[in-house]
This record gives sequence, structure tokens and C-alpha cells, in this order.
Amino acid sequence: MRVVFDAVFEFLLKYPPRVFERGTLVWQQGGGMRLLLPAALILSAVALTYVTARGRTRPADRVVLGVIRLGALALLTACLMRPALLVSSAVPQRNILAVLLDDSRSMSIADAGRITRIAAVQAAFADSADVVRSLGEKFALRFYRFGSGLDRVGGAARLRGNGARTDLALALDEARRDLAGLPVAGIVLVTDGADNGAGALAEPLLALRGRKVPVYPVGVGSERFSSDIAIERVDLPSSALRGATLVATVTLRQRGMGGKSVTVTAEDGGRQVAVQEVSIPRDGDLVTVHLRLPGTEPGPRRIRIAVRPVPGEAVEQNNQTATVLQIRDRREKVLYLEGEPRPEFPFLRRAAASDSNLQLVGMLRTAEGKFLRLGVDDSLELAGGIPTSRVDLFRYRAIIVGSFEASAFTLDQLRMLADFVGERGGGLLALGGRHSFGEGGWTGSPLEEVLPLRFSGRPGEDTLRPPAELQVRPTPAGLSHVAMQLGGTAEEGRKRWDSLPPLTLVNRIDDARPGATVLLDGSGSERGSRTPLLAAQRYGRGRAAAFAPQDSWLWQMHAAVPLEDLSHETFWRQMLRWLVEETPDRLEVTASPARPGPGQAITVRAELWDSAYSGVNDAAVRGTVTAPSGVERSIGLDWILGQHGAYRGVFTAAEEGLYRIDIESARGGDSLRADPSWVWVADQGADFVDAELRTPFLRRIAEETGGRYYPLNAIGSLPEDVVYTESGITVTEAKELWDAPLVFFLLLGLLAAEWSFRRSRGLA
Repeated sequence: MRVVFDAVFEFLLKYPPRVFERGTLVWQQGGGMRLLLPAALILSAVALTYVTARGRTRPADRVVLGVIRLGALALLTACLMRPALLVSSAVPQRNILAVLLDDSRSMSIADAGRITRIAAVQAAFADSADVVRSLGEKFALRFYRFGSGLDRVGGAARLRGNGARTDLALALDEARRDLAGLPVAGIVLVTDGADNGAGALAEPLLALRGRKVPVYPVGVGSERFSSDIAIERVDLPSSALRGATLVATVTLRQRGMGGKSVTVTAEDGGRQVAVQEVSIPRDGDLVTVHLRLPGTEPGPRRIRIAVRPVPGEAVEQNNQTATVLQIRDRREKVLYLEGEPRPEFPFLRRAAASDSNLQLVGMLRTAEGKFLRLGVDDSLELAGGIPTSRVDLFRYRAIIVGSFEASAFTLDQLRMLADFVGERGGGLLALGGRHSFGEGGWTGSPLEEVLPLRFSGRPGEDTLRPPAELQVRPTPAGLSHVAMQLGGTAEEGRKRWDSLPPLTLVNRIDDARPGATVLLDGSGSERGSRTPLLAAQRYGRGRAAAFAPQDSWLWQMHAAVPLEDLSHETFWRQMLRWLVEETPDRLEVTASPARPGPGQAITVRAELWDSAYSGVNDAAVRGTVTAPSGVERSIGLDWILGQHGAYRGVFTAAEEGLYRIDIESARGGDSLRADPSWVWVADQGADFVDAELRTPFLRRIAEETGGRYYPLNAIGSLPEDVVYTESGITVTEAKELWDAPLVFFLLLGLLAAEWSFRRSRGLA
């Protein structure tokens, strides 16, 4: 379609569309300009003649005839003014045209007809190909191949398709540097667009646009596979406590697999720990699978998620991914503030007591101004009551607020609770009760926006309204949440939830906040009425949850619950573990990219806070990277300008295997050492993850640099188009437009229209 359009366009206007895109319209000086005033007078006279004419013509006829005649005269006048396009074009054989050929593994996919992508490129850009010969007549061609780097080659025949990654940013930037100081007319980028490099593409494109070097992407491959299943994404915490039950959320992208079944597996160090059969729906491209992973021993664990290959798949290399999961064996400290003696407090503490990785510090108000402290480390902890400083409050990993009225806290304490979540990154859980939510005066407090449930009750209303008994059931999102796993399998967990007795609600809960996830809801006696009872949401750097019932202890003490049923303990242990799971330490370390390969640069980022969790910018941050072979190297991290508490360093992973990263900071007499971070470096087929032709992405590259996008089967016009450039050694020429066939056809059409109209009115 585009070829036909370009051909018709060039026939009517003499020149291809590229000339009009690059050219500037001018009216050439000469006889045409001197005729401008006489032409204006003639046009005015013609208009006046038709307006004042009488006879058999009607006013409408005179208007139509006047407009047609004026159009014809205006067109002739425009031709006399000699319109032209000023176009800058490359001087033949005086400029270099760089041709960058994708040599990554994704080019080995056989979706270009019956041959691989790389074979199609080799045929289209062979030395004897028409396109290469035409380009060679106009430019000095310089061929490169690229994958994770850029190399100069003699031509397309040297392609091997063995690059582990496609780094377009690096390829374009290195090509620009290699061609610096030379007259470059443009860059032809031949690729499938499967960009998975670590660098940002914006900077190389900006540099090329600054030099006015256009990029002409040539797309290779199909935009949508006919049959394929791929792992699009895996959501799994980077770390967890020992013995934790984990849920890996696996997002699959499918093409042409509707109605089929696939098998998803998870391996821990080569040992299969989970398997699940998944039926692919007939509609939709994305499928979500929740895999339950059992707790493992402390240390780094290599978790591999895979989909067993299906016959007829376009690509099998995108069926697996691997990541490192750090299992920690340490006690996480949780503060539980309870405003009144009630069964919920001791039962929740008893549930957490059996978990050696949780330390629940309880603070129970027994009378006005008097508190019972339980689980503290020493006699000074919480001796002054509810913490009044960020240092004292932020030492905990999570906070539970029970049936406690907001007026018992100062405004500064309420703000600190909100900052504990938003700035410190901790977990907060609000429990239902007589003095909770709206009934506790929390409406309008700094904590209201933190909580994921909307509430509208007022203090004292709980005594006027009888408690509502609600049957609690997990939502679809709740069934896959890590805190809600009550059975060995999803079906067992659903049955246990169905067997639990109802709970009571004394608070007026309206609904969940936008963006919050409802995990449990309750149904009452009113048919169809459902109330959100447990919801969670991200807030700033942390997470917040709200559990509205006041008596979860019934799940243990109700007469219908067998003595051996541990649902209550399991739920609360998992809920507390989830609260502390992502709470950061004062020194946190991350590494990117997530799936590095050998020889790739790995960026280490550290975030450093003081005891009040304000960013520290003047510390000395350094560390050690230990390779799989045991070789150690030092790494220094520099403060990132403009980012409070953020430091960055880079190292290159030369070997395959598991790398250990140890980072420490020093500032005055204060020093910190982060938990070890782990990076698995392996050739994981990253180039196949998103291997479909990314046409919109390549079009954006062309638009941002002034180039044009071409499919591989439509590169016939490429040699003519790349000539028009402002880069390199160029010459400016005027392309006459007055004698274009379209002008003749328009003039002929106007005269024919006038004659036809006159004849139809009996005026001819």
C-alpha cells in the first residue's frame, strides 16, 4: 500500500514524499513576482464582472462561475510565481552511509517467510543486491554488526546471529563516536527492535538529532507470532524470611495458544518445587499464573520458572527465566499498639510467638496513661509510652494499631505514623475495634489517607449500632496473596476459608480506596451485600493494610473450629511476614539489570539513611564483589547528584554464575554493612524475551532523528530517500513545482468544470 501511495504521489507531484518532508517551499524571484500586482487586478476585475453581470444567469450561477474562474486564474498566477522546494541533498560519493546490522540471537528466528531473519537480511543487503548497489553509487558504505556491542564488518555475509543481547543505545552511540569528524549522510538500522540493553535510548537519539544525522530503521520479522507462549514477567520478592510461603505471580504472553494447556514449573537449585497446569483462554494475550513456592533454607536460592515447550512454537527460548531469592534468617521487630484489653491482643501475640523470625513487641493500654509492655528487649524500650521521635518509632519494621482512638496520639505522632509508611518504607496494619477507624476519630487524621479502606463512622456510634456478623471469604486477588495461603494447594486453602466461622464488624466501612486491593470481603444477612474486610495498598515507599473485623480470635476458639486447625496462627504469621517483607534497612543494595549476561556491566545502587531515615549524601560507600570463582574486587560507589541518600557503582561480570555483593558505608563514627546481595549472571536468552518486531518503537527512532521507517520488503525507495539529508557534505537545489502533472490536471479540471456547468445551465 505504501509503495503504491509513493508511486502515485511522485507521479502527480514529480518528486517522492521524502522531498516534501525535507524541503522548504519558496517562491522564486523573477517574472512571476512582477506579475503579482497585475494578476491581483485581473482577479478583482473577473470577480467584479461576474458580480455585476445580468441576463439569464441567476445570482447562484454567477457565484459558482466566479469561484471556478478565480480558481483557475489563481492557479496560473501561482505557476507564474514559480514555486519550488529547496532541498538539501548529499553530494554523490562524498559522504558515508553507515549500515548497522542486528547480529543478535533473536535474528535466528525463522519468521521471515521460510527463512530466518538473518538470512533475509543477508539476501536483502548482499553485495550484489539492488539496494546495496544503488546505495554504493551514492555513498561510501560502512557496515557494522551489533548485539551487545558494535563491530565493523565487510558486509551482511559476516553476520552470525550469536549476540546474547540487542543494545540499540550502545550500537547507535558507538557508531556516532566511530564516525565522529566524518561526513555522515545517515544511519540505516536493520533490526527486529528487540532492544534489551541496559542503556537509555534517549541520549544517543538526542546526540544524533543534534548532528542532524537521520536514522532509517529497517524492520525485520513479524509483528505478531502465529503460535508462541512466553514468560512476560515474574513477580517474586527479592528476599524473604526463612520458612516463608511464597507466591510467584507469573505473567504469560500467548499467541495462537487459545484453548490449549501448558505446564508451568518452578525449580529451586535444579529441584522442582512447584508445577501447575494452565488452560489458555481463547481471548486475551496475557495469562496470570500463581505458583506457590515452599520455604527454603537460608542463603541465596536460584529460582527458575519455566513453561514446557509446546509443539509448533515460534520461539522456545522465551519459555524460561531465572532469578535469585535471598532467604534471610533473622528476627523482624513488629510493634503492636492496643488501646484496650480484649481477646484479639493475646491471641494475635500467641500466633506470632511460634515464629522464631518474628518479634512482636506489645504495648497494651491498661488504664489512662498506663501501659503494659510485652516482648521488649530491655527495660528502657517504650518506657516513655508511645514513641515520640522518629528514631524510636522507625526502629521497628512494622506497626499494628489496634482499637486505639486517634485522640490518644499527638499530631506529631500521627504524622510520624504516616511517615513510617511513606518515608521509612515500613508496613502498617490497622485492626477493627470500638475505637478504630471512624469510630475512633481517625477521619481527617494524617493516617486516614494511608489506610486502604474508606470509613465514615463517628466516635460513639458503635454503642448505638449492633455488631454485624459477616461470613468472611477471600477475593480472587486474596486467594493468590501470600498472606492468605491456608492450605498446601489452592483448593485446600479455599476449603479452609469456607470452613471458618463468621466474624463481627463494629465499624462503618464504606469501600476500598482506588488502587487498593481487597483481599477479604464479608457477606451479611442482606442478600448481595458485601463489605471489604481486609485491603492492602502501596503508600509511598511502604505498604499499609486494614483488617476490619474485631474478633479474628474466633477462628481459633469457635466451637466449630477443630483443635488441630491452625488457620488463625497461619494467617497472622503470614500477614506479619508480609508486612515486614519489603521494609528496607538503613543501607539497601540493589543490582541491575535483572537478567545480566557474561561481559555485561552491572550497576550497583545503594540507598543510605540515618536513624531517622533521612537520606545521607556525604558518606563513604564502598564494597566487594566476589565472582563465582572466588576472585574478589573492590567497588566504590559515588553519590548520585540530586538523589538524597543514593549511591551508584558499576562492575563488569566476566564469568557466569552467582556473584556476591557486600556493601558498607562509613560516616564519622557511624558505619553500616548491608546484607549480601546476589546476582545470577548467565546467558538466559534475554534476546528472545520480546522478540516480535517492534514497529512502533522503530518508527519512534525514525521520527526523533528525522529519518523514515521501512519494512524489509519495502526498501526499494531507500536509496532515493537517504539522498535528501542535511548531514555531511550537501548541496542545496531548487525543485520546480509549477510544471507538476497535478497542476495541469487541476487547471484542466477547473476549465472542464466551468464548461460543464455552463452547458448544464444553458449558458454555453
